[in-house]
Amino acid sequence: MSQPLRILRSVVRFIHTADWQLGMTRHFLSGEAQARFSGARIDAVRRIGALAEEEECGFVVVCGDVFESNQVSRQVVVRALDAIAATPAVTFYLLPGNHDPLDAASVYKSPTFSNHRPANVVVPENSEPVEVAPGVELVAAPWFNKHPLVDLVAGACEGLEPTGGIRIVAGHGALDSLSPDRNNPALIGLERLEGRLGAGSIHYVALGDRHSTTEVGRSERIWYAGAPEPTGYDETDPGNVVVVELDAAEARVGVEVRAVGVWRFVPREWELSSDRDIERLAEWLGGLAYKERTILKLALVGQVSLAQKARLDSLLDDHADLFAALESWEHRSDLAVLPDGADVDDLGLSGFAAEALDDLRGLATGDDEGRAVVAQDALVLLHRLARHNG
Repeated sequence: MSQPLRILRSVVRFIHTADWQLGMTRHFLSGEAQARFSGARIDAVRRIGALAEEEECGFVVVCGDVFESNQVSRQVVVRALDAIAATPAVTFYLLPGNHDPLDAASVYKSPTFSNHRPANVVVPENSEPVEVAPGVELVAAPWFNKHPLVDLVAGACEGLEPTGGIRIVAGHGALDSLSPDRNNPALIGLERLEGRLGAGSIHYVALGDRHSTTEVGRSERIWYAGAPEPTGYDETDPGNVVVVELDAAEARVGVEVRAVGVWRFVPREWELSSDRDIERLAEWLGGLAYKERTILKLALVGQVSLAQKARLDSLLDDHADLFAALESWEHRSDLAVLPDGADVDDLGLSGFAAEALDDLRGLATGDDEGRAVVAQDALVLLHRLARHNG
C-alpha cells in the first residue's frame, strides 16, 4: 500500500505523449521519402522537448511504443536519445509498450541504449509510485511482453489510497469502452479508473496505443495523447501532444491539445467522367501544400475515354514525383476505360494495329472482368504510344 504524498505542490504542468514508434517503416515510401519520414519522427521529439520548456513543463510522460520494435537500428536509438538530451532540464519518462516491451530482448536493456542514455531519461521498470516533482507521483504500468493477460493499469493502481498531492497514472493499451474485442484480458477498465479518479487516489490517466488524440469517459481526466506524427490513413486526429495542468488544491484539470506533427496521410475518392473532372483533380493536387511530406491515397471511380485516361495517367505520374507517396486505393477504385469513336479516329491506325485496337475494345467492354481490366490498360498504353509516335 502506498504512503500518502507530502503536500508540497498543488499545481503541476507536464506533457503527455505516446506512440512515437521511432524506426517505423512504410512499404509505400521510397528510400528517400522513408529517410525523411524517419527523420521527422526524431524531429518531433525535439519539438516536444522545446514545447515542454516553453510551457514550463518539468517532465514528459511517453505512454508506450517509444520505438517501433525492440529490434530497431542502433542509429534510431542513438538519434532518439540525442534528441531527448537536447532539453536536459526536461525529464522524459519512457514507458515500454506492446511494440517495445521490457522483455529479455528489450531495446531499453541494450548496450546502445545504456551507453547513450542521457541523465534526463527514466524508464519505469515496475509500478512503484515515483516522485517526479515535490508532491507529485507517477504510477506507470509498463509492458513486459507483447501479450499480457491482465489489465496492467488496474494492477498498477492496486492499493493506492487518496492523497492530498497529485498522482498521475501512465498506461498503454485499449480501453474496454473502445475495443470491439471484449474477450481481451488486457483491456483497461474505464469504470475502475473513473472510480479511482472520483475517490482521489489518482488525478489524471495518461494513455497510449490509440494514435488519434481522444478524451475518454466523464471525468475529463482520461486521455489518449495520440501519435505526434501520423502513422496511417485511419487516424482521425494524430500529430498532437497534450499539455496537462493539474491543480490538487482546487481539484482542477486543464488539458490543451497542441499540434507538433508535420506529415499527413490523405485518403480521397474522386469521381471522373469528363475532362472537367480531370481538371478539377489536377487543380486539387496542385493546391495541396507540403507535398513532400504528404502521403496520398486516391480512389478513382467512374468512366473515362482513352484520351482522358492517358491524360489522367500523365497527371498522376507527374505528381507521384512531388508527393512523399501517391497510392492507388485499389479496393475502392472502380474506373472504367471505354474508348469512343473520337479515340479511334484520333489514333489514325490501320492494318494490324487497327485490328488489334478493335479486339482490345471488345475485351474492354466484355463480361470477363479480369480481361477487361487488362484490355483497358493495353488500350491506354496503345493510345499513349500512338500519340507519342505521331
